[in-house]
Amino acid sequence: MTSSASQGETLDPAIAARLKRNGDGLIAAVAQQHDTGRVLMMAWMDDEALRLTLRDRRATYYSRSRARHWVKGESSGHTQYVREVRLDCDGDTVLLLVEQHGAACHTGAPDCFESDVLLSSEVGTAAE
Repeated sequence: MTSSASQGETLDPAIAARLKRNGDGLIAAVAQQHDTGRVLMMAWMDDEALRLTLRDRRATYYSRSRARHWVKGESSGHTQYVREVRLDCDGDTVLLLVEQHGAACHTGAPDCFESDVLLSSEVGTAAE
């Protein structure tokens, strides 16, 4: 995506028109470490969270449980500086290429995909 968010108070209409939101008005957002490709986490964004992320380069998400926006690291200090934002071909997921500072997962793990390996490159599943 070559467009950037406008400096106004709404998401750029050209970007907004491409988004395919779920029933709650949200799109999936996947954060990936920009230099290693490590997938860090998945969260949700609404139009405002995406607008703020594009404007400020600070990963801003929408918390479904708290029903409010949150900036990654606002309470933990484990921030995500956004280097690039890409929209997938279907318009229902954004990929944030970030500089992660500190743990990405709320549990303190480096990423949110470390604890439960359901299938690995080894024969069988991790549960076996």
